[in-house]
Amino acid sequence: MRSPRCGTPLRHGIAMRQSALSRIPASVWTLGLVSMLMDVSSELIHSLLPLFMVTVLGASTFAVGLIEGVAEATALITKVFSGYVSDRFRKRKLLVVLGYGLAAVTKPLFPLASSLGWIVTARFVDRIGKGIRGAPRDALIADITPKESRGAAYGLRQALDTVGAFAGPLLAIGAMLWLADNFRAVFWLATIPAFGAVALLIFGVREPEQVADGKSARTPIAMADIRRLPTRYWWIVAIAAVMTLARFSEAFLVLRAQNVGMPLAWIPLVMVLMSIVYALVSYPAGVLADKGRQGALLSGGLVALIVADVVLAYAGSVDAVLAGTAVWGIHMGLTQGVLAALVAQTAPADLRGTAFGLFNLVSGFALLVASALAGWLWSVYGPAPTFWAGAIFTAIALLGLWLRPRQGSDFQS
Repeated sequence: MRSPRCGTPLRHGIAMRQSALSRIPASVWTLGLVSMLMDVSSELIHSLLPLFMVTVLGASTFAVGLIEGVAEATALITKVFSGYVSDRFRKRKLLVVLGYGLAAVTKPLFPLASSLGWIVTARFVDRIGKGIRGAPRDALIADITPKESRGAAYGLRQALDTVGAFAGPLLAIGAMLWLADNFRAVFWLATIPAFGAVALLIFGVREPEQVADGKSARTPIAMADIRRLPTRYWWIVAIAAVMTLARFSEAFLVLRAQNVGMPLAWIPLVMVLMSIVYALVSYPAGVLADKGRQGALLSGGLVALIVADVVLAYAGSVDAVLAGTAVWGIHMGLTQGVLAALVAQTAPADLRGTAFGLFNLVSGFALLVASALAGWLWSVYGPAPTFWAGAIFTAIALLGLWLRPRQGSDFQS
């Protein structure tokens, strides 16, 4: 007979995960589903967009890096203003709806594009939408989630978001095979989940009357309040900025797959693989973050990025690119939700939107520099030096994490 003690740790672990999930409010689940649908739409397009720009519109690698850098930096920089506005007026849902709505209305521009100017416009407006919704959405999650469950809540939203991030490229592969590599026809499919996400957000998410700490929902915020953000918060910002310099646009993963000879229709598989790994890692990482293991998670994520960069630098085959991409996904899962939880943890409750906005402002500038630099390195020296540069910046971020000043309630390693 099997010992009654056998399997107890497994049952205990499952029970803990179920308990953590049960404490996450319904609106957080809905926000995760909204993120998932919009990512299905966005990644269906973005997993093919670098190839579309290079093979159909005749763009250079440097132009791809610059466009992607400007687009993603625009999203991150816009978050500082939407975060401040959401703290000032406490109408976070309105900003989230506006942001997702802008992203939805840009989707038809991609299949209609006849030049890079169309792509720049569509990406710019789409990323403004992402910037408008990002900080208020992250602050809204903190407002409606109990403090002891925030890591799990951010991990869950990120996991659902990432499910969309691999479902979109999977649809892209099927559609490219079905439609004989017709980029424009595939792009039209992306409009359906985009508008579905906006409808779900409008009817499925409720905003609380007051923030979690019970303060008035309309307390004015002065710019001088930025000085109230503690040193621990700014260390997180600094580490994330250097990490962003290391992790340039994922468009370069797609271009690396093309570089080693992967068939055109199957190249979105790169994003599928990265997103599957990302999704599998995100929620468990969030649960561990709630147990105080943030430092260990970030360290592990940075080590994973160094390994991914080295593998991709040496990659000479499709299998090597896929291996590097999988490790890149581990890095994303270990770091992104944890960083969001740390921003919420270290910022005062009435400044969370502003804190997320400033966090993304700094990361936005870093991403713009990183993607432009990666595009230039790729154009002049090839893919290997591009990924070696990423490994060097990652090592600097890891050193900063280890050397950060410890404080009483600092996150643990």
